[in-house]
This record gives sequence, C-alpha cells and structure tokens, in this order.
Amino acid sequence: MNIVKTSIGRRSFIKRSTMASGGVILTFNWLVSCDMTPSKIKALPKEWFKINGFLKIAENGLITIMSPNPEIGQNVKTSMPMIVAEELDANWEDVIVEQAPLNTSIFKRQVAGGSQSIRQGWESLRMAGAAARYMLVEAAALTWGVNQNEISVSNGKIFHKSSGNESGFGPIASIASEIKIPKQVKLKKVSEFKIIGTSKKNVDGKKIVTGKPLYGIDYKSENMLIAMIVHPPAFGMKFKSMEATEIKKMPGIKDIFPIKTVSEDYVKQGVDTDSFNEIAVIVGESTWQVMQAKKKLKVNWMMSAEKTEKVKGWSGDIKTFLIPAGLESSEQHNQLMISMDHKKARVVRQDGNPRAVFKRAAKIIERTYTCPYLAHNTLEPMNFFADVTDDRAILVGPIQTPESMEKTVANRLNLPLEKIDIQMTRMGGGFGRRLYGHFVTEAAVISKKMKRPIKLIYTREDDMTQGSYRPTYRATYRAALDKNNNLIAFHVKAGGIPESPLAANRFPAGAIEHYLAESWEIKSNISTGAFRAPRSNFIAGAEQAFLDEIAEISEKDPIQFRIDLLKKAKESPVGQNNDYDPSRYAGVLELVREKSGWENSSDGVHRGVSAYFCHNSYVANVLDVVLENGNPIIDKVYCAVDCGIVVNPDAAKNLSEGGLIDGIGHALYSSMTFKNGKPEQNNFDTYRLIRHSEAPRKIQVDFVENDIAPTGLGEPTFPPIVGALANSLYRATGRRTYNQPFITDKPIIG
Repeated sequence: MNIVKTSIGRRSFIKRSTMASGGVILTFNWLVSCDMTPSKIKALPKEWFKINGFLKIAENGLITIMSPNPEIGQNVKTSMPMIVAEELDANWEDVIVEQAPLNTSIFKRQVAGGSQSIRQGWESLRMAGAAARYMLVEAAALTWGVNQNEISVSNGKIFHKSSGNESGFGPIASIASEIKIPKQVKLKKVSEFKIIGTSKKNVDGKKIVTGKPLYGIDYKSENMLIAMIVHPPAFGMKFKSMEATEIKKMPGIKDIFPIKTVSEDYVKQGVDTDSFNEIAVIVGESTWQVMQAKKKLKVNWMMSAEKTEKVKGWSGDIKTFLIPAGLESSEQHNQLMISMDHKKARVVRQDGNPRAVFKRAAKIIERTYTCPYLAHNTLEPMNFFADVTDDRAILVGPIQTPESMEKTVANRLNLPLEKIDIQMTRMGGGFGRRLYGHFVTEAAVISKKMKRPIKLIYTREDDMTQGSYRPTYRATYRAALDKNNNLIAFHVKAGGIPESPLAANRFPAGAIEHYLAESWEIKSNISTGAFRAPRSNFIAGAEQAFLDEIAEISEKDPIQFRIDLLKKAKESPVGQNNDYDPSRYAGVLELVREKSGWENSSDGVHRGVSAYFCHNSYVANVLDVVLENGNPIIDKVYCAVDCGIVVNPDAAKNLSEGGLIDGIGHALYSSMTFKNGKPEQNNFDTYRLIRHSEAPRKIQVDFVENDIAPTGLGEPTFPPIVGALANSLYRATGRRTYNQPFITDKPIIG
C-alpha cells in the first residue's frame, strides 16, 4: 500500500460533527428529483455526521460524497466520488452524490478545463476516502474494545473476525466524526480496487433523460427578472448611444441601460476574455417580452481605438496585450498569414544543423495546412442567475472557472471575496467556452443595477457572434530526404491569429537529429480562447497528415514509420526537453494496429492512421472510409487510448467517442468567417455541425491497461482523429486535404 501524509491539502480535512434533522436533507437534489415512496421516506436519515470536507455519513449508512469540480458532461460528478468511495470501501449503492459548493479552503482546483479534474484530484480524493475509512475503523475499535489492526472493511461493512463483531458505517458514524484526523493514511494498491475500473451509471442520468432541472438555464427564483444583452455587431466597434424611451414602454419591460463589465484599468484574470466590455441591457418580466424589445432596440456604435490591456495568467504573471483597431476580415487574415511564409519567425527549438541538411537533401517535401476560427456552440447558450445586494452576491449557473470568476465579480462589485457565493449547476456543454465568465460578471452588474434577482440569457446569435473563438492557424512543414528516401531533417513553421499552435517539444522532436521549429503570431481584436484541446486540435491533424505523406514517399507502412521514429526517440533521443514517453506513444500505435487488424483490411476499405500526445495522454486512431455511390462514408473508427488508470470504463468510452465525433465534425464542416469585423455565421443555418448520419457508423475504443495515475481524457481523442480522417480520405479519393473545413477543400463526405 502507498502511505501518504494528510498534511498535503490538510485543510481538506477540517472536520465538524453536524447533526441535522431530516428537514435539511430534503433540500438535496437527489431527493427533490425522486418520487418518494413510503419506504423511501421511512429510510430518510435523521442525522448526518460530517467526516471531512468530501463526505458525510448518515446514521442509517447512507453516504453523501461531494463532487468538487464543475460538471460539463465529462462525468466527473460520477467518477470523482467513485475515487473517494473506493478508498472508503463503501458500498456504491449506498452513495449519494452532491455537487460541492465553491470552497477553495476545502477543495483543490475547482475548475473544469485542461482535462485535469481527475488527474489533479486523484490524490486528494483518495486521501479523503482513506482518511474517512481510518476514522471509521478507529471508531469501531473503540466501540468494540479491540485492536484497530484486527479490523477489516469491505463494501460498506466493518468486521472484527475473531469476535464476530460487524457493523455498517451508520451506527458508528457519530463516533468516527469525533476521531482525530490521522497524520498519514494508507492507500490501496491498484490490484485491490473494487469500484475504480468498474462501470457506474451517470449519477444524473435519470434526471437528464426525464428533464429534471439541473442546468443553469433551468434555474428559477422568486421575484426573478429576465435580462438579455445587445453587443456591437462587429469586432472593432464599441457602444456609443441608444434611444430606448419607446422600447421601455413595451409590455413587461422594466428597464434598458448600458453597462461596463469591467473597469477600463482593471487587470483582467486569464478567464476574463471579452471583446465587448460595454453593452446594452434589456430587462423584463419574461424571455419572450425581452426578445421582442431586443429586436426593436436601436443602438448606435462607433469605432474602437487601439488599446492595451493587462491580463493576469494562471501562474500569476501579468502580461500586456495590444488590441488593434479596425474592422478585420477573413480575407485579410488569410493574406496576413500567407505573408508570414516569407518572414522571419521566432526559433523555439533547433537540434543539429537542419538548414545545412536541407541544402544537401536529395528530396524536399513541403506542405501547408490551415484551419479557420471555430465557435464553441454549446447546446446550452450562456446564462447566469444573479441576486446582488449592497452587501452580498449570490450567483448560480454554468461556469467552468468558478474560482476565478469569484475574484472577478468581487473586484467589479467592490465586495469582499467571502461575500460572493457562486453556485455551480450542470452545464449543457463547455468545450472551453465557459472558461471565460464575462456573462457571470454581466449578470452580477445587472442585478445590482436593478436591485432584483435576474437571470441573464444569451440567444444563440448572441453567443455565436460575441466570441470567444478557436483561433485560426497556419502551419508549413518541410521534410528533407536522402537519396534512399530516409528522413534526415524536419522543419515546422507555425502560427496563427492571435496565437501559435506550435508545441515544439512534442513528437517528432527528439526522434530526428536535425530539427527546426519556428513560431509566429498576428495580433487581432477578435476574441479567442481555449477550444477543446487548445492548439493541439489543429497542429495534431496537420502533423499527422504530413507524416503520412513522408511515409508514403519513403515507401514505408505509416504505422511502422511512426513506431520506428519513436524507437529512435527512446533509444537515442535528440535534445533534452522532449515532453512525451516514446514507449507509451508507440504502445497506442501497436494497440490500434492489433485491434484494427491493420494489415488485413477488407477490400474497399480505405484506412488512415494517426497518433498524438496531449493533456498527458496518448491516443492512436485508425479510421476506415468506404465509397458508396462515389461518396466517402466513415464506416468505423478504432481508437487506442493510454490515459493511465481508467476510473469508469463506460464513461471513458463515451467521452472518447464524443471527442472523436467532435473532431471529425469540426474538421469536415465547421468555420467562422468575418467581413468588416462582423461574423458571417450567427446560427446553425449558416454554421455547419456534423449530423447524426455523418458520424462514424461504428466506434471501438480500447484502453491500455497499466497502473499509472489517471491523466486527461476529455480532450486527447479530439486532435489526432483529424489526421486519421485526412489520411483515409486521401486513400479513398486520391486527393490530399490541407485546409479545414475539408468539405470546401474536397473531397466531400456524402
């Protein structure tokens, strides 16, 4: 067993014994959403005993485990409590899961982003369960007058074999709640896991399919008003004036006014990305009434001037960013990016002497790849509830970064941090869009102005045209081959607006003696932000498509070509900063080769392969395309994943499948374009998403089995599938695709 000190995150184990009547438990969502039978009512706990910040146990043996992180569909609300329950040795059937409140003094990193929830919470969650188990065992030892080491725990029961004593958790919970927290606890061996590694159904599953109120958009409060915004029609413009006298007379309209989300001199948090700081607000009694008023409101806009803003990043460092003036267009962006092909870029990594090797190469391959801006388009548009008074603020809704937004709202309202209460709801999608919570601050400012509880609701058009978008990128790859078509040098020059997608220390860096990576950026006033698997969502597909071309020209099997490079990176690595494990990387390629029967594909099946490392995990794909009536159809995707220990296999497969379909859909169809600063797509009639009939007919996901602590899973399956898709389309049609969306770059998926 592993022994860990509970002093790590010790504040997580601040303990209070609480005895609450059954009336308190009635406020829990799990009961509100159930049809209570007489037997269930009889079984309601009379007392709850708080063991630590993560869990409490009732006298009848029911266990409430808090899920600390925001839930955006990645299933952490089920998986995180499973980790606690495992070390507790609980009976999962006795577990109730409750969304934890925002409490940074108890919980670690209450953020949904970067595929880090399970990875970052792994140790503290296990520690919480193990500490509670220790306290229950000691309580039983005191009760029975026996040695603690003679007691065993299994499936929610405590046993003392020699005396025959046996108890559930409930009868001794009150004593356990008074036990002193241990200085260190033993954690289970992986081989001892009984809950982790088994499939558990989504704890909110029944509520979701039966339409129970779980999401921010569902939230209601007495005396609540509805608010909507009107933002500038183009990036590069700002609020000037409006005439709202007549609109205020419309039925149900309470007020119309402009607000500033944050002050001009405010040092923004990294999650405060927002292009339109000053907006018009309409508040009324109902959504319909506000929407009608919004259609008739005339707002005057003016051009924005060039400005700089200060942003405090995750690490605490403050950077200054230039926001240029002007109305930008996609055509202009494309020309600017093309011009970078002929301009000097920043060298971010160089191994050997690649320039000299390119000069003496027998053959040079050069290819350029591009992708457009993308909108997140979560199923649930942005929304948030706010009830702000002079001395406190209560905010409820879907946000991926409640910790950061708590600070932003406190600053904007000029209230102490402890007076800000942000409550998390389940989210109808995030993908990075809800990392940036300007809509939370907007709701708070509106409520304070109205002196009433309000719910701010974005329309689909508001959300799609406000930002923040996946940046647009461009990457040029060059490969030098000798006379025997061996790869002898590699050069990547990549950039974008407003950031570069380049990860210079990832594969094939470390596998090629002469390697050069260059990066460039172009500033813009169009707001961008994290999009599922930031930067990797483009660069992985480009890199993997290019490697496929090298393998083809070298007359090598594309899987073996990659594995051979990884063997070099393992046995004689080049450079010191390679950020991947070649063995694990090759492992997923070998697994997907085996599972797909790579060498024995059927006639008429056109296969493409890819592999990538990001968010601490490794993924390899084989994608099969068949031609029907001359149209390429995605028949099957094989996906091999190494993300360490898999907590909940069914949920992990679901998450992996979602990432694959998401990656395929955006690569094939999606694009945001701009003309004179104005988004040319504002709803699903003009912004193309993948449809059910276009998704792969079959998906097979296989996980590498190992004892490595869990790593990311929400994002890693998205990036490499783009390369597998491009490679299979080439084999099906004879044409390479270089520019996303592939639907406009040919060939077309039918």
